[in-house]
Amino acid sequence: MIKKANIKDVKQLQRLINCFADKNLMIARSLNELYENIRDFWVYEERGKILGCAGLHVIGWQNLAEIKSLAVDKRKHRKGIGSSLILKCLEEAKGLGVKQVFCLTYSPKFFMRFGFKRIDKAKLPHKIWIECCNCPKFPGCDEIALIKKI
Repeated sequence: MIKKANIKDVKQLQRLINCFADKNLMIARSLNELYENIRDFWVYEERGKILGCAGLHVIGWQNLAEIKSLAVDKRKHRKGIGSSLILKCLEEAKGLGVKQVFCLTYSPKFFMRFGFKRIDKAKLPHKIWIECCNCPKFPGCDEIALIKKI
């Protein structure tokens, strides 16, 4: 079941995200950051366990949002969970009046299935790079930037 995340989900959410962060596949998230941004997250829950997540973070006044921290437990890959989470984020973005959604990813083909197109990272607002300072790969980011008009 996909639902909006709540406070009781935070510790499981962090474990899932940081499992991928430990492999340098995404930015690690602290408990504090997740509690403060819990409204951004959708989770896939099965029998009380969080097995997938994705966040939609609105970027200031620029009618822009980021899909971030898309993670699905490796035992649940290729079951449509990641796709369902992306669709929830895009639906929410549309409902909020967001004009464009972007992501930074190592899996561009996955996002391109939803209409995302490659963009030069330099064209994204500088505000998005604040989180990147926490990444062990900063400033040598090798993620691919993609964007979709809503």
